[in-house]
Amino acid sequence: MAGLSTLILLLCAAKDVMPSSSHWKPTWPSYRVPVILPQSTLNLDKPQFDAEARLQVVSPCGPACHKSSPLPTYEEVKNYLSYETLYANGSLTETEVGIYILSNSGDGSQGKSRTKRQIYGYDSRFSIFGKDFLLNYPFSTSVKLSTGCTGTLVAEKHVLTAAHCIHDGKSYVKGAQKLRVGFLKPKLKDGSKGANITNSAMPEKMKFQWIRVKRTHVPKGWIKGNANDIGMDYDYALLELKKPHKRKFMKIGVSPPARHLPGGRIHFSGYDNDRPGNLVYRFCDVKDETYDLLYQQCDAQPGASGSGVYVRMWKRQNHKWERKIIGIFSGHQWVDMNGTPQDFNVAVRITPLKYAQICYWIKGNYLDCREG
Repeated sequence: MAGLSTLILLLCAAKDVMPSSSHWKPTWPSYRVPVILPQSTLNLDKPQFDAEARLQVVSPCGPACHKSSPLPTYEEVKNYLSYETLYANGSLTETEVGIYILSNSGDGSQGKSRTKRQIYGYDSRFSIFGKDFLLNYPFSTSVKLSTGCTGTLVAEKHVLTAAHCIHDGKSYVKGAQKLRVGFLKPKLKDGSKGANITNSAMPEKMKFQWIRVKRTHVPKGWIKGNANDIGMDYDYALLELKKPHKRKFMKIGVSPPARHLPGGRIHFSGYDNDRPGNLVYRFCDVKDETYDLLYQQCDAQPGASGSGVYVRMWKRQNHKWERKIIGIFSGHQWVDMNGTPQDFNVAVRITPLKYAQICYWIKGNYLDCREG
């Protein structure tokens, strides 16, 4: 089985087609994505919802620690990608999955934190004001969770966020059963009836309109890992809303290597808790990466956890530029680098395996998830 696990990981990492060096546009690679399918589902006891919501995750395991970790076996990977589903009525199930590599059938697919503040030197975050920006793509894809985190719209009824916003690794957090997603909208004055009246000197007041969550998927890799070396790799969750949100959403994509990102940079927007009611945008360079994580020093505060990390690249098949979410902002890490303390903000990469899983959660059909 160890050989099969290596084959899976190598296929998932290497079966991408990058543009030639003469092609000047940063181009989305084509990946041959594996298939992840449910095998069996078991009813679990209702959770207690007794954990405190944490807006950040701190882990002492840095890039070197993760890179030196042995490859998981096939059975371990299946275990990590199995998942729990929490329903609005409080019921809970556990689903085991199978992982398959399909041949191309001609379908065209190929130490402890010393500070809570995560600002590096000059604060490079931008608060987004005014409905002309807030209600337009890509900023309009950012939503707020009632547990205090951020999420990103990835389908008509689905929101991608961090697992630790829902589950602390041992138990579901308080409020997870009645989880809501907030959409920032203009706060209209009485009698305005939505009139397009703006004052450029004074930002419009905004409010959140909330939609209840119908069900939530959390990978067992997070629950079993409990934010340790393995758990950080699986700090993501998918929420299904009770009704469609009617906004443009952002597609997910497999995370290219950092060296292939435009300018080596990533972007994300979130509801940092030091700027209540504001949507905060930032971008920065990727400093390091592992197979599952991106290490960067984007300025951020608790509350931004769960934000979708995205880039804009050229989509050759469609002949257009396209933004895709390639990761989920997890939070802060304080790492002992050979006796020298160094801190990073960390994002979970959407690998081919994670893409297959999240896409199946959204679409319910692996045939729609063959190209990352």
